[in-house]
Amino acid sequence: MVQGTANQELPAKTCTVDRLVTMPRDVEKVIAGRKTATRRNGRYADPGEVMTLDGREFVVDRVYVQTLGEVTEDDARREGHQSLDEYRQAILSIHPGMPWVPTMRVWVHEFRAL
Repeated sequence: MVQGTANQELPAKTCTVDRLVTMPRDVEKVIAGRKTATRRNGRYADPGEVMTLDGREFVVDRVYVQTLGEVTEDDARREGHQSLDEYRQAILSIHPGMPWVPTMRVWVHEFRAL
């Protein structure tokens, strides 16, 4: 796992923080405090960057790389799901035809309400 910290340089972002959480059900989970992380195939934010959802601000605390095979039950709960299996099914339903490849690398963005 490669973690973004103050002492480590991250590669250039591939998208912007305003695109980090966009699906209405995920926005609701973030606002309710049930979702405190999201995984993307690119890097959407820097640590310390702020995203605004429905007028509320959330700061990105950590950005790091993880493989899908490293995702734990706790990680799935931070994504706003009850279990790893529920999280996996949600991701696969959003991306029809995409297989769950344990070696696939994703960028984890962890955040909290300001």
